[in-house]
Amino acid sequence: MTPDSVEASPVVTSGLTKRFRRQVAVDRIDLEVPAGAVYGFLGPNGSGKTTTIRMLLGLISPTAGEISLLGSWMPSAARTVLRRVGSLVEGPAFHPYLSGRANLARLDAADRFSDAHSSRRRIDAALDRVGLLAAADKRYRAYSLGMRQRLAIANSLLMPRDLLVLDEPTNGLDPQGTREVRHLISDLARDGATVLVSSHLLAEVDQICSHVGVMYEGRLVAQSPLSELRADAVQTVRVDTDRTEDAARVLSELGLSEIVTSPGYVTAALGEVAVEKIVPNLVSAYVPVLGFSVLQPSLEDVFVSLTGEGFDVSG
Repeated sequence: MTPDSVEASPVVTSGLTKRFRRQVAVDRIDLEVPAGAVYGFLGPNGSGKTTTIRMLLGLISPTAGEISLLGSWMPSAARTVLRRVGSLVEGPAFHPYLSGRANLARLDAADRFSDAHSSRRRIDAALDRVGLLAAADKRYRAYSLGMRQRLAIANSLLMPRDLLVLDEPTNGLDPQGTREVRHLISDLARDGATVLVSSHLLAEVDQICSHVGVMYEGRLVAQSPLSELRADAVQTVRVDTDRTEDAARVLSELGLSEIVTSPGYVTAALGEVAVEKIVPNLVSAYVPVLGFSVLQPSLEDVFVSLTGEGFDVSG
């Protein structure tokens, strides 16, 4: 961990490790979350994401390694740093018979750093930020799942936050609730917050994140801007033709791999083959090319290339 990275990035870890007796839940990971990023902390359930987040927030102690949040070393700076960090990990316990506003007032009063004189103004601002001001006086038990999750995020916004850490914020939500939370995360990032959001849903990360860290069996197997992660993945080409077997033969002779023939088209992994060679070679072999495209690797393709297996794409 370099002084420059600690200063520039809101979240930095070096060799972060957590063991539970003989089980290694998190294995020497080096996270770096850039300022202003929506960082997708991606991996299947049980890969170590939540354990990592709990260490970042000081909820559990690491077995080994170092943590810096907002340029300060943890846990020694926890008292001052965590005031600037909003989090959603297993959500606060809301009272079903209290309104959304009353629930937030109760939680705000329990925060020793909050100012009672500005409580009402800050609560209304947080409710407005997550789109719940009109439902502020409705009882919590009448809230939809999406509204409940947005109220939990509102709780993390009662004080000014430079960093938001959200653990599976759309878990259990219906499509409408998922869209609501997804839009909220994007809006918060546009307003200048750095957001670390863990998820096991590839589609969710694909839509909202600028950077990705991929966890697998306790290890951080990749970390980069999402665009770079895709660029490094193996590209796939598609040839539309009515002579699929002949097209497959030509692609094989050129050195493409993972060739799959389907009715009306053939796909193959491009590898190191120059893309501009493909169509001329097909034409020279009298294979009619009705369409040709280089397909953008999906996040699922990237994950499979990194780990050798896939996991839940959409939940």
